Amino acid sequence: MTAVQRDPVLVARVMLTVAGLALLWPAIELAEFDPRQLFAAGNLQTMGRFLSTFFPMALGADFLGLVLRSTLETLALATAGTALAIVLALPLAMAVSESLSISRVGPARRVWVGRLLRAPLRALLIFMRSIPEIVWALLFVRAVGLGPAAGVLAIAINYAGMLGKVYFEIFEAGDTRPARAVLETGGGRVHAFFYGVLPVALPELVSYSVYRWECAIRASVVMGFVGAGGLGQQMELSMRMLEGGEVSTMLVAFFALVMLADALSALLRKALT
Repeated sequence: MTAVQRDPVLVARVMLTVAGLALLWPAIELAEFDPRQLFAAGNLQTMGRFLSTFFPMALGADFLGLVLRSTLETLALATAGTALAIVLALPLAMAVSESLSISRVGPARRVWVGRLLRAPLRALLIFMRSIPEIVWALLFVRAVGLGPAAGVLAIAINYAGMLGKVYFEIFEAGDTRPARAVLETGGGRVHAFFYGVLPVALPELVSYSVYRWECAIRASVVMGFVGAGGLGQQMELSMRMLEGGEVSTMLVAFFALVMLADALSALLRKALT
C-alpha cells in the first residue's frame, strides 16, 4: 500500500489560521458585532414591520417618471465623475511612474532627483483616495450645494487617487523596455507613454477603468443620501416620509441599473481590449 502523504505545511497553516482567528476576535468585540441580535424577537418584529411597508410597490406614472429621471441622473453622475477621474489620474500616473522617468536615462546621480519630484505627487494620490467619496460629497455639498455636481466632484477626486495608483502600478508591471528605448532615443514622457507603454497596458487600463465605473454607479446612490442627487437622494426622501413602496420601486430600478452597467462594461471590454 502507498503511504498517505502528509501535507508538509499543515502545521504552519493551522498556526496561521489560529493566529488569524485570535486577531479577529478582538476586532469583533470592538465592533460590538453580535449576530444573535438579528434573531431577537423584538428585532425580528421591527424588521418585519419595516419590510411590510415595501409592498405594494409605488407604480404611479408620475412617480415612475421621477424614478426614471433619478436613474438617468445617477448614471450621468457616475459616468461624468469617472471620466473626470480618468482625466486627472492619467497624467498623475504618468508623472509618478518610474518606467517613464527621464532621470533613469543617463548618469545615475540624476535618479534621486526624479524620485524627489515624484514623492509629492504620490502623496497627493494617497490623500485623494484616503478620504472616502461620501466624505468628499459632504464637503462639496457645502461648497456647491445639493445636487449631482457634488457627487461628480466627489467621485472624481476619490477615484482619481485610486485610478492613479493602479495605473502607475500597471505601467511598472508591464514590459518597460519599449518605453526606455523611446527615452534613450530622445523622446519625452508623452512619446514613451503612447509608443512604449500604452500598447501593452491598454487592456488592463480599460478593464480597471470600467470596473471603477461600475463601482461609481453604486457609490453614487450612497452619496445621494447626503444630498448629492440621483436615486440615493430620492430614496432618502422617501424613507424620511416612510414611503416604503417608493423605496422598493427605487431598489428595483437600482438593481436594473447595476445589471445594465454590468452588461455595458462587458461590451466595452470586448470592444476596447
